[in-house]
Amino acid sequence: MKKTKFYNDIEGKWVLIDAKDMVLGRLATRIARILMGKTKPGYTPNFICGDKVVVINAKLVKYTGNKLKKKIYDKYSGYPSGRKEITLEELNKKNPVLALRSAVKGMLPRNVLAKQMLRNLKIYPENTHAHEAQKPEKIEV
Repeated sequence: MKKTKFYNDIEGKWVLIDAKDMVLGRLATRIARILMGKTKPGYTPNFICGDKVVVINAKLVKYTGNKLKKKIYDKYSGYPSGRKEITLEELNKKNPVLALRSAVKGMLPRNVLAKQMLRNLKIYPENTHAHEAQKPEKIEV
């Protein structure tokens, strides 16, 4: 009888990404691939084998086209007239981290592991972060 071997003992390292002057969608796809572990040779889709990602300078991300005015994020409370809309420009002024987080969340798989993968993502709007003790390795994406 054949048995498939899964190697889930891959050690996750810390990765530092500088988001300054990077396009939102392209940055989000690269972050999602790192969180899923697709950059590693021992990738297994049913295990969390990705790295932990620290993103700095999130408020300096570029947006192409007319997205600042036309892209709308909405949420619905479930009650009548409970829908709230906010444009990308307003969201970027209010909290620039949420735009990048929702872009990465949309590119992760729709399963139970996506929530756990998103916990491994730390986003900071400025140049400083609180993960110096983990010695994150800076990579170019």
